[in-house]
Amino acid sequence: MQLDDQGKMRGMQTAIVRYATVPSKDGKKSQPVEVDLIGAVHIGDIAYYRTLNDRFKQYDALLYELVAPEGTVVKPGRGTSNAHPVGAMQNAIKNVLELDHQLEYVDYTRPNFVHADMSPDEFAQSMKDRNESFLQMYFRLMGQAMAQQSAIADKGGASDFDLISALFAEDRPRRLKMVLGKQLSEMESLMVSFGGEQGSAIISERNKKALGVLKKELAEGKKHIGIFYGAGHLNDMDARLRKDFNLEPVSITWLTAWNLAEAP
Repeated sequence: MQLDDQGKMRGMQTAIVRYATVPSKDGKKSQPVEVDLIGAVHIGDIAYYRTLNDRFKQYDALLYELVAPEGTVVKPGRGTSNAHPVGAMQNAIKNVLELDHQLEYVDYTRPNFVHADMSPDEFAQSMKDRNESFLQMYFRLMGQAMAQQSAIADKGGASDFDLISALFAEDRPRRLKMVLGKQLSEMESLMVSFGGEQGSAIISERNKKALGVLKKELAEGKKHIGIFYGAGHLNDMDARLRKDFNLEPVSITWLTAWNLAEAP
Protein backbone atom coordinates (compact mmCIF):
# COMPACT_ATOMS: atom_id res chain seq x y z
CA MET A 1 0.00 0.00 0.00
CA GLN A 2 1.12 3.59 -0.72
CA LEU A 3 0.91 5.88 2.34
CA ASP A 4 1.21 9.64 2.66
CA ASP A 5 3.20 11.54 5.31
CA GLN A 6 0.32 11.17 7.77
CA GLY A 7 0.12 7.41 7.27
CA LYS A 8 -3.10 7.58 5.25
CA MET A 9 -3.53 5.25 2.29
CA ARG A 10 -2.97 6.98 -1.03
CA GLY A 11 -3.13 3.97 -3.29
CA MET A 12 -2.62 0.27 -3.85
CA GLN A 13 0.52 -0.37 -5.85
CA THR A 14 1.99 -3.21 -7.84
CA ALA A 15 5.65 -3.80 -8.61
CA ILE A 16 7.74 -4.14 -11.75
CA VAL A 17 10.97 -5.92 -10.79
CA ARG A 18 13.83 -5.87 -13.30
CA TYR A 19 16.23 -8.82 -13.48
CA ALA A 20 19.58 -8.76 -15.23
CA THR A 21 22.28 -11.28 -16.11
CA VAL A 22 24.69 -12.16 -13.31
CA PRO A 23 28.40 -12.40 -14.28
CA SER A 24 29.42 -16.04 -14.61
CA LYS A 25 31.67 -17.43 -11.85
CA ASP A 26 33.80 -19.30 -14.37
CA GLY A 27 34.60 -16.12 -16.26
CA LYS A 28 32.60 -17.04 -19.36
CA LYS A 29 30.79 -14.16 -20.97
CA SER A 30 27.03 -14.45 -21.17
CA GLN A 31 24.63 -12.44 -23.27
CA PRO A 32 23.28 -9.48 -21.26
CA VAL A 33 19.51 -9.64 -20.97
CA GLU A 34 16.85 -7.87 -18.93
CA VAL A 35 13.63 -9.51 -17.79
CA ASP A 36 10.91 -7.54 -16.02
CA LEU A 37 8.37 -9.29 -13.79
CA ILE A 38 5.25 -7.14 -14.01
CA GLY A 39 2.71 -7.87 -11.28
CA ALA A 40 -0.77 -7.81 -12.78
CA VAL A 41 -3.79 -6.42 -10.95
CA HIS A 42 -6.77 -7.78 -12.86
CA ILE A 43 -9.13 -5.01 -11.72
CA GLY A 44 -7.78 -1.47 -11.56
CA ASP A 45 -7.97 2.18 -12.60
CA ILE A 46 -8.02 3.03 -16.29
CA ALA A 47 -4.93 5.20 -15.76
CA TYR A 48 -3.03 2.12 -14.51
CA TYR A 49 -3.78 0.14 -17.67
CA ARG A 50 -2.93 3.10 -19.89
CA THR A 51 0.44 3.35 -18.14
CA LEU A 52 1.01 -0.37 -18.71
CA ASN A 53 0.14 -0.08 -22.40
CA ASP A 54 2.78 2.63 -22.79
CA ARG A 55 5.41 0.61 -20.90
CA PHE A 56 4.67 -2.57 -22.85
CA LYS A 57 5.85 -0.90 -26.07
CA GLN A 58 9.48 -0.97 -24.87
CA TYR A 59 9.83 -4.77 -24.77
CA ASP A 60 11.17 -7.02 -27.49
CA ALA A 61 8.55 -9.48 -26.23
CA LEU A 62 5.80 -9.16 -23.61
CA LEU A 63 4.79 -12.56 -22.22
CA TYR A 64 1.27 -12.64 -20.78
CA GLU A 65 -0.93 -15.01 -18.79
CA LEU A 66 -4.27 -16.25 -20.07
CA VAL A 67 -5.54 -19.81 -19.83
CA ALA A 68 -6.82 -20.06 -23.39
CA PRO A 69 -6.32 -22.17 -26.53
CA GLU A 70 -3.26 -21.36 -28.61
CA GLY A 71 -4.06 -18.74 -31.22
CA THR A 72 -6.74 -17.03 -29.12
CA VAL A 73 -7.06 -13.37 -30.08
CA VAL A 74 -7.93 -11.10 -27.17
CA LYS A 75 -10.02 -8.38 -28.79
CA PRO A 76 -9.69 -4.90 -27.28
CA GLY A 77 -12.46 -4.03 -24.85
CA ARG A 78 -13.81 -7.55 -24.58
CA GLY A 79 -13.85 -7.71 -20.76
CA THR A 80 -14.53 -10.97 -18.95
CA SER A 81 -17.64 -13.13 -19.16
CA ASN A 82 -20.20 -13.64 -16.40
CA ALA A 83 -20.57 -17.23 -17.66
CA HIS A 84 -17.52 -18.26 -15.63
CA PRO A 85 -17.71 -17.93 -11.82
CA VAL A 86 -14.35 -16.13 -11.60
CA GLY A 87 -15.37 -13.70 -14.34
CA ALA A 88 -18.72 -13.07 -12.69
CA MET A 89 -17.02 -12.34 -9.37
CA GLN A 90 -14.51 -9.97 -10.99
CA ASN A 91 -17.28 -8.11 -12.80
CA ALA A 92 -19.27 -7.74 -9.58
CA ILE A 93 -16.23 -6.40 -7.71
CA LYS A 94 -15.24 -3.95 -10.42
CA ASN A 95 -18.75 -2.52 -10.55
CA VAL A 96 -18.95 -2.04 -6.78
CA LEU A 97 -15.47 -0.51 -6.58
CA GLU A 98 -15.90 1.55 -9.77
CA LEU A 99 -12.81 -0.01 -11.36
CA ASP A 100 -12.14 -1.64 -14.73
CA HIS A 101 -10.92 -5.05 -15.91
CA GLN A 102 -7.52 -5.47 -17.56
CA LEU A 103 -9.04 -7.31 -20.54
CA GLU A 104 -11.02 -4.16 -21.32
CA TYR A 105 -8.02 -1.84 -21.57
CA VAL A 106 -4.77 -3.77 -22.06
CA ASP A 107 -3.99 -3.94 -25.78
CA TYR A 108 -3.17 -7.61 -26.41
CA THR A 109 -3.08 -7.09 -30.19
CA ARG A 110 0.41 -5.55 -30.19
CA PRO A 111 2.91 -7.55 -32.27
CA ASN A 112 5.32 -8.01 -29.34
CA PHE A 113 2.69 -9.77 -27.17
CA VAL A 114 3.37 -13.49 -26.71
CA HIS A 115 0.94 -15.93 -25.09
CA ALA A 116 2.82 -17.70 -22.26
CA ASP A 117 0.23 -19.81 -20.49
CA MET A 118 -1.53 -23.16 -20.67
CA SER A 119 -4.50 -24.03 -22.79
CA PRO A 120 -7.64 -25.12 -20.87
CA ASP A 121 -6.91 -28.75 -21.82
CA GLU A 122 -3.31 -28.50 -20.60
CA PHE A 123 -4.42 -26.94 -17.34
CA ALA A 124 -7.09 -29.58 -16.76
CA GLN A 125 -4.58 -32.36 -17.51
CA SER A 126 -2.01 -30.80 -15.17
CA MET A 127 -4.54 -30.73 -12.33
CA LYS A 128 -5.49 -34.33 -13.07
CA ASP A 129 -1.84 -35.43 -13.10
CA ARG A 130 -1.29 -33.77 -9.74
CA ASN A 131 -4.58 -35.10 -8.35
CA GLU A 132 -5.74 -31.55 -7.62
CA SER A 133 -9.11 -29.88 -7.71
CA PHE A 134 -10.37 -26.34 -7.32
CA LEU A 135 -12.20 -27.39 -4.17
CA GLN A 136 -8.96 -28.67 -2.63
CA MET A 137 -7.18 -25.43 -3.45
CA TYR A 138 -10.06 -23.41 -2.03
CA PHE A 139 -9.96 -25.20 1.31
CA ARG A 140 -6.17 -25.02 1.37
CA LEU A 141 -6.28 -21.26 0.85
CA MET A 142 -9.08 -20.79 3.36
CA GLY A 143 -7.17 -22.75 5.98
CA GLN A 144 -4.14 -20.52 5.54
CA ALA A 145 -6.31 -17.40 5.62
CA MET A 146 -7.90 -18.43 8.90
CA ALA A 147 -4.48 -19.15 10.39
CA GLN A 148 -3.31 -15.65 9.44
CA GLN A 149 -6.50 -13.82 10.34
CA SER A 150 -5.39 -12.81 13.83
CA ALA A 151 -1.98 -11.73 12.55
CA ILE A 152 -3.63 -9.55 9.90
CA ALA A 153 -5.84 -7.95 12.56
CA ASP A 154 -2.80 -7.27 14.76
CA LYS A 155 -1.12 -5.49 11.88
CA GLY A 156 -4.09 -3.18 11.45
CA GLY A 157 -5.92 -5.21 8.83
CA ALA A 158 -9.50 -4.42 7.93
CA SER A 159 -12.15 -5.38 10.48
CA ASP A 160 -15.85 -6.15 10.06
CA PHE A 161 -16.56 -2.66 11.44
CA ASP A 162 -14.37 -1.12 8.72
CA LEU A 163 -16.35 -2.99 6.08
CA ILE A 164 -19.73 -1.95 7.48
CA SER A 165 -18.58 1.65 7.79
CA ALA A 166 -17.36 1.61 4.19
CA LEU A 167 -20.68 0.26 2.91
CA PHE A 168 -22.55 3.23 4.34
CA ALA A 169 -19.95 5.92 3.60
CA GLU A 170 -20.66 8.72 1.14
CA ASP A 171 -17.50 7.80 -0.79
CA ARG A 172 -18.31 4.08 -0.65
CA PRO A 173 -16.19 2.89 -3.63
CA ARG A 174 -13.01 4.53 -2.26
CA ARG A 175 -13.62 3.30 1.29
CA LEU A 176 -14.33 -0.24 0.09
CA LYS A 177 -11.13 -0.20 -1.96
CA MET A 178 -9.21 0.77 1.17
CA VAL A 179 -10.69 -2.15 3.11
CA LEU A 180 -10.11 -4.65 0.31
CA GLY A 181 -6.65 -3.26 -0.45
CA LYS A 182 -5.50 -4.00 3.10
CA GLN A 183 -6.69 -7.58 2.81
CA LEU A 184 -5.13 -8.13 -0.61
CA SER A 185 -1.77 -6.84 0.57
CA GLU A 186 -1.70 -9.43 3.35
CA MET A 187 -3.28 -12.27 1.37
CA GLU A 188 -0.58 -12.27 -1.33
CA SER A 189 1.70 -14.16 1.03
CA LEU A 190 -0.82 -17.01 1.17
CA MET A 191 -0.12 -17.84 -2.48
CA VAL A 192 3.54 -18.68 -1.73
CA SER A 193 2.71 -22.28 -0.76
CA PHE A 194 1.16 -22.86 -4.20
CA GLY A 195 4.56 -22.34 -5.84
CA GLY A 196 7.78 -24.36 -5.83
CA GLU A 197 8.46 -27.77 -7.29
CA GLN A 198 5.76 -29.36 -5.13
CA GLY A 199 3.39 -26.41 -5.53
CA SER A 200 0.33 -26.58 -7.75
CA ALA A 201 -0.96 -26.55 -11.30
CA ILE A 202 -2.34 -23.05 -10.88
CA ILE A 203 1.05 -21.53 -9.92
CA SER A 204 4.02 -23.86 -10.39
CA GLU A 205 2.99 -25.58 -13.62
CA ARG A 206 1.76 -22.41 -15.29
CA ASN A 207 5.00 -20.68 -14.29
CA LYS A 208 6.99 -23.51 -15.86
CA LYS A 209 5.01 -23.00 -19.04
CA ALA A 210 5.61 -19.25 -19.01
CA LEU A 211 9.34 -19.58 -18.39
CA GLY A 212 9.57 -22.21 -21.10
CA VAL A 213 8.29 -19.50 -23.47
CA LEU A 214 10.85 -17.09 -21.97
CA LYS A 215 13.63 -19.56 -22.76
CA LYS A 216 12.43 -19.78 -26.36
CA GLU A 217 12.28 -15.99 -26.75
CA LEU A 218 15.79 -15.60 -25.33
CA ALA A 219 17.06 -18.28 -27.71
CA GLU A 220 15.63 -16.24 -30.58
CA GLY A 221 17.78 -13.29 -29.54
CA LYS A 222 15.32 -11.18 -27.54
CA LYS A 223 17.20 -9.06 -24.97
CA HIS A 224 14.50 -7.07 -23.17
CA ILE A 225 11.46 -9.10 -22.14
CA GLY A 226 8.50 -8.42 -19.87
CA ILE A 227 6.40 -11.07 -18.10
CA PHE A 228 2.91 -9.80 -17.23
CA TYR A 229 1.47 -12.21 -14.66
CA GLY A 230 -0.69 -12.11 -11.54
CA ALA A 231 1.18 -11.01 -8.40
CA GLY A 232 0.65 -14.43 -6.78
CA HIS A 233 2.91 -16.00 -9.42
CA LEU A 234 5.91 -13.75 -8.91
CA ASN A 235 7.51 -15.25 -5.79
CA ASP A 236 7.84 -18.62 -7.55
CA MET A 237 9.01 -16.94 -10.77
CA ASP A 238 11.66 -15.03 -8.82
CA ALA A 239 13.16 -18.30 -7.56
CA ARG A 240 13.13 -19.84 -11.04
CA LEU A 241 14.73 -16.80 -12.72
CA ARG A 242 17.56 -16.88 -10.20
CA LYS A 243 18.14 -20.63 -10.37
CA ASP A 244 17.43 -21.49 -14.01
CA PHE A 245 18.32 -18.28 -15.85
CA ASN A 246 21.16 -16.85 -13.74
CA LEU A 247 19.25 -13.57 -13.32
CA GLU A 248 19.14 -11.31 -10.27
CA PRO A 249 16.85 -8.37 -9.41
CA VAL A 250 18.48 -4.99 -10.01
CA SER A 251 15.66 -2.47 -9.66
CA ILE A 252 12.00 -2.08 -8.74
CA THR A 253 9.34 0.32 -10.02
CA TRP A 254 5.97 0.87 -8.35
CA LEU A 255 2.76 1.62 -10.24
CA THR A 256 -0.48 2.74 -8.61
CA ALA A 257 -3.25 0.35 -9.60
CA TRP A 258 -5.90 1.87 -7.30
CA ASN A 259 -5.89 5.56 -6.53
CA LEU A 260 -7.24 5.93 -2.97
CA ALA A 261 -6.66 9.65 -2.48
CA GLU A 262 -9.63 11.67 -1.29
CA ALA A 263 -11.37 13.78 -3.91
CA PRO A 264 -10.51 17.49 -3.58
